[in-house]
Amino acid sequence: MREYPAGDDALLLDFSGHDDPASAAARAATALRRAADDGLLIVADVVAGAETVLVEALPGTGVNELGVRRVVHDLAADHRRADDPASSSGDPAVIATVYDGPDLAAAASIAHCSVDDLIRAHTAVLWRVQFMGFAPGFGYLIPDGSSEISDIELLAQIGRRGQSRPAVPSGSVAVAAGYSAVYPRESPGGWHLLGRTTRRMWDSSAVPPAVLSTGSTVRFEQVRA
Repeated sequence: MREYPAGDDALLLDFSGHDDPASAAARAATALRRAADDGLLIVADVVAGAETVLVEALPGTGVNELGVRRVVHDLAADHRRADDPASSSGDPAVIATVYDGPDLAAAASIAHCSVDDLIRAHTAVLWRVQFMGFAPGFGYLIPDGSSEISDIELLAQIGRRGQSRPAVPSGSVAVAAGYSAVYPRESPGGWHLLGRTTRRMWDSSAVPPAVLSTGSTVRFEQVRA
């Protein structure tokens, strides 16, 4: 882990040199949030990225008062899977999905498998929210470490589309470059669309407004149209 100052009151933790930077960043972000909830760490915010975590101190406190190093180093010293804070985020959110997306056959061809095998792999994997971004309620999902390696490798073969769509329908279930996601509203997008769900991923009138949050888990369940 490398540390970089981000202004006077924030610290950027960079895990790009880690063997598994995505998982390392997700674990660190979850551990830091948990420490803050337990009163062991006073922070303004913890923002997870693909391979980084931004930790913001309260204005004027400075990064040296954060205690970030202690929390992250304690996490690194504990290799017991049962105590991994990223794997104990409650029951997964179940996303009922109709697998009839316009890119389903093309994605299966890229992965050198049948459509049925692609659907089986996508529904078999336990997905975890690595970070939120792109649009309100949009969670970048990565396979949890408990998932079958063969399913993870199959899905990882599917990259982005050669050309982005100017409008992807709300509720589209998609994959790209080892990630999966549900588009919470109509927006441009370059991921392969496997199917669709009627579940509303973002509701500004709800508390909380987003179905997903960093560290939470997701399972996709195939349903008929």
